[in-house]
Amino acid sequence: MHVTEIEELKLVGIRVVCPGDRYAAEIPKATLALKERLEEIKHLVQPARMIGAFVVQELTPEEDGYWVCVEVSKLEDIPAGLTELTVPPQKYAVIKHIGPNTRISHTYEILHEWIAQNGHTRMQSAWHLEISDVLGYREEEDIEIRLYDTIK
Repeated sequence: MHVTEIEELKLVGIRVVCPGDRYAAEIPKATLALKERLEEIKHLVQPARMIGAFVVQELTPEEDGYWVCVEVSKLEDIPAGLTELTVPPQKYAVIKHIGPNTRISHTYEILHEWIAQNGHTRMQSAWHLEISDVLGYREEEDIEIRLYDTIK
């Protein structure tokens, strides 16, 4: 676990909105759908890198959900059916999760304990990230993903 800062991110992808218990099934579907549409997206930074973005404690209905995205250098000519998102520069506590996506909540618990023990404060109404160097996975597959919990 460590702390890092990330500059502004421009993202293009698919927004997933569903009941909380359905995200573990719906996010993998969205990653595969986005992978199939990569050639339509202009200005890709790293095509294989998947960036998930979400707000833990959303303040508006527009922030509800989970965005499965890729990073772009410029937001231009967004393909129909995809959405854009800009994440401001932020500071994060980071942990790596390896295993099924259904166990991510356990890895987050470990990270949240570390954040508290190290005197940081979680920013629950800010954008949090999940970054993987593999775009597209099935629900039953193990994943390797870095979890970025926003802190101040």
